[in-house]
Amino acid sequence: MKKVYPNNIEMDPSGFVLLSDYVPHVIQEIRYFSTYNFIGERIDGYEEPCALITKEAARALKAVSNELFVQGYRLKVFDAYRPACAVRSFVLWGLEDQDKRMKEYFYPSMNKDELFVNGYIAKRSSHSRGSTVDLTLLDMKTGKEVDMGSPFDFFGEISHPDYKGITDEQFENRMTLRNAMVRNGFEPIDCEWWHFTLKDEPYPDTYFEFPVSADYLRR
Repeated sequence: MKKVYPNNIEMDPSGFVLLSDYVPHVIQEIRYFSTYNFIGERIDGYEEPCALITKEAARALKAVSNELFVQGYRLKVFDAYRPACAVRSFVLWGLEDQDKRMKEYFYPSMNKDELFVNGYIAKRSSHSRGSTVDLTLLDMKTGKEVDMGSPFDFFGEISHPDYKGITDEQFENRMTLRNAMVRNGFEPIDCEWWHFTLKDEPYPDTYFEFPVSADYLRR
């Protein structure tokens, strides 16, 4: 029997896979394993720079990858499964109003408390349910990320998927990603162009806390 922790917290990773095992062309830049993120340090629970995700979401992303690969793009993933302890770290950081070292890079026009009020950071994240992914496109001709009009995790109106104050090309790039994701079973949100959740996610009410670690999956 699976051991379920309080508040719907689960530690069993048996329904999860390494995304790279399902999507061989995927590029991974796991930001919360690095220090280049909106907090400025590696986040609790990120033990390896790899994307973990539910099997169902991995299969859907493989279909997305195949569709976009023939158009000359590869998927670049910044985050997928996020342990619940990482989300708690975000909340604690939000309460520490002295720590603003990355403000100018990620939230220059907002106060920290507004990041939660405006939906950019959730106190319980869909990422912890295992079927949400943050990603962009890489152009295989140039070897660079496609210009989406704002960088990943830039918190502000410019990152809203339908923001009109960007160029036509930037908007079309967002729609190329969005349309492929929606066609293959993912749902977007209204404040981040990079964020998608599998519509029929297998664990809609369960939040997981095992570490982001390929070794943990093999135990």
